[in-house]
Amino acid sequence: MPARKTAIAIPEGLLADVDRAARERGESRSRYITRVLQVAVRTRRDAEITRKLDALFTEERSRGKQAQEARELDDAGSDWTEERW
Repeated sequence: MPARKTAIAIPEGLLADVDRAARERGESRSRYITRVLQVAVRTRRDAEITRKLDALFTEERSRGKQAQEARELDDAGSDWTEERW
């Protein structure tokens, strides 16, 4: 993905912490900030997906369907007592 330069204002203390963390990881400041921003954006997206899934599976109709499917699997003879993780 092509990079685009931008200018932002960062408090001096935070910038010093960023520089120290980047140095400890053997990364440039730019690479470190890019990686941290990617994680933050991915985390926000994942949290939104989780929120939507939670809303879906708390609906009474979905819970009932899941319970029915679990009973059907149990009736089919699935034995998980010896399952090792």
